[in-house]
Amino acid sequence: MGARSVATLICGALAAGGLAAAGVATLEPGAASASSHREAPLISGTPQYDNTDLYAFVSPDKPDTTTIVANWIPFEEPAGGPNFYQFAEDAQYDIHIDNNGDAQGELLYRYTFKTHIKNEKSFLYNTGAVESLDDPDLNITQTYDIDLLRLENQHLVSKTKVADDVPVAPSNVGKASMPDYAKLREQAVYELAGGSTTFAGQADDPFFADLRVFDLLYGGNLSEVGNDTLKGYNVNSIALQVPTHMITESPDQPIVGIWSTTQRKNAQGDFEQVSRLGSPLVNEVVNPLEDKDTFNASAPWDDAQFLENVTNPELPKLIEGIYKIPAPDEPRNDLVDVYLKGVEGLNQPPNVRAAEELRLNTSIEPAAKPKRLGVLDGDNAGFPNGRRLTDDVIDASLQVVEGELVGAANDLGDAVNKNDKDFEHAFPYVALPTEGSRGPLAKGTSGDNDVRSQLGDALQPAGTAGGSEDTTLIAASAGAGAAGILLIGAGLMWWRRMRERAY
Repeated sequence: MGARSVATLICGALAAGGLAAAGVATLEPGAASASSHREAPLISGTPQYDNTDLYAFVSPDKPDTTTIVANWIPFEEPAGGPNFYQFAEDAQYDIHIDNNGDAQGELLYRYTFKTHIKNEKSFLYNTGAVESLDDPDLNITQTYDIDLLRLENQHLVSKTKVADDVPVAPSNVGKASMPDYAKLREQAVYELAGGSTTFAGQADDPFFADLRVFDLLYGGNLSEVGNDTLKGYNVNSIALQVPTHMITESPDQPIVGIWSTTQRKNAQGDFEQVSRLGSPLVNEVVNPLEDKDTFNASAPWDDAQFLENVTNPELPKLIEGIYKIPAPDEPRNDLVDVYLKGVEGLNQPPNVRAAEELRLNTSIEPAAKPKRLGVLDGDNAGFPNGRRLTDDVIDASLQVVEGELVGAANDLGDAVNKNDKDFEHAFPYVALPTEGSRGPLAKGTSGDNDVRSQLGDALQPAGTAGGSEDTTLIAASAGAGAAGILLIGAGLMWWRRMRERAY
């Protein structure tokens, strides 16, 4: 059987898994499979600082604004208590905006976080049902500041504080702890001066993909495509919506390049960059192991050092070796244009310096009916013109890296076409996080969320008045949902009587 016949069979098998046929034209390069979760050796060991995904799009309900969503902390297990998921206090979470194509940021929004603990004598994240962000039962809270830095030729021109002590939406512990989590999310949406809006807190991971790709590209037989491996996991999100005129150079130059970074204090107390993310999948599967940590510590200005990873990508060779689909000829100049510069006539700024950024033409109106393959299917409001939450970057990127732009039409993809949860229709758009208590109620419970009334004084800090000496609180891991609380005072009294009889 010839190579083209095998390729046709493979494409057919993938299409049978639920893929839509590709439409037209230009798409972004690059990489396929799993977005930047645990993408580099060093950052995989410090998830609080690990960028997972970046999104940028013209706001569908407010088209005069641009929304940026940047996520951190991959694979948050919802029941992962008692120490739930917080932004790091020794980090600077930065959103960079290049509004003239010179590969240097002209604007930088910097988020920094503080943690507050009400009762350090408790191990609980919350000591009762949480009804609001200032509820005294929310034992551990976070707040954040936002600074806007204006830069010129990589030098600071001005620094303005645009937000101070804004509350963070907490981790969704469970149904008993947070009976109305949507209300907490709403309280964490904060209006800034000048028409901007901000949000920080936990959210459902909006990235959807079958991560069995790393098992030698879906096991070598395509038998398990279609499984959304990220279903049920959460991330920590920062979302920022700004009037578009505030971030573009001028109405005549509406294209912006965006990337996010994390800076962390080193042993000397100085901040240094440890994570970076622009377009999805780049550091995941385009850069080889020897370059991954270097990429995370570098700036777009220096991206010429990674050029060969784009012109001679590894992924097509792997697919050819396993599935016998011929890899497109090298050098892959078709990928260089869209990957490092933006698509000419769509989101490539004039006099662009080649650099890896998520480029968005803010003058293109939101699509009434977004198509998951974005530009590849004729929807110029989608990926790689920015990235919407609904864009299927796995399928789009895989089709392009396999030669869609150089005449090798294909329907390759992972058969995961949408997120497991619906996205919101208004800012911050990300879906609500999955709660820690996801299963049915435990036997013998009624579902009553009035935890405080059930526990009485048992949750008072040690040494305070009002508690019974014969009543002890045993709380299962807070992540098991609402701190799965059980009072066993009667049992302790029985144990005490048995002990007295023994003596």
